[in-house]
Amino acid sequence: MKRSWHLTCFKPGHMKISAQDEYGLRILLQIAKAHPDEGLSLSQISDLENISQAYAAKLTRSLRMAGFIQSIRGHKGGYILALPTDEIKVNQVLKAMGGVMYDDKFCGQHTGTISLCTNSIDCSLRSLWTILQSSMDQLLDQISLKDLLKNENQVSHNLSALSEKLSPVPLPS
Repeated sequence: MKRSWHLTCFKPGHMKISAQDEYGLRILLQIAKAHPDEGLSLSQISDLENISQAYAAKLTRSLRMAGFIQSIRGHKGGYILALPTDEIKVNQVLKAMGGVMYDDKFCGQHTGTISLCTNSIDCSLRSLWTILQSSMDQLLDQISLKDLLKNENQVSHNLSALSEKLSPVPLPS
């Protein structure tokens, strides 16, 4: 499922992540914290995240189809991680849950009432979205599920240090 915008501004200085992205990551974190031999059932996931079982089923299906989790049958069945936590990158999860914020097809999908975007020749926004997507990819490709299993202060500190290390991404030509 391709979504055109999964990050949208809602207040100056803030960005909004979709519920599907947020809960997808939260479910992975819950499963990572569970006993690896038992996993978590849909009802446990639903209770832990205070979401309906139907929504939990929809999200776990997406996560399973993307190869992040697998289901185990039996009395203690449920969902377990299909990969080690250090191999599950946040960017991969976000792309699997809702797609990228911007790609080359974007302009063709937002043409207004005509078949070609009126700004297709000279579009300053295209450069903005391209560099934003590239910068986000560069950062999110380096953050694994393992990095998010620490407490909030540790995660905040580590992510700040990582963000400072990254150099500006040059504009693609």
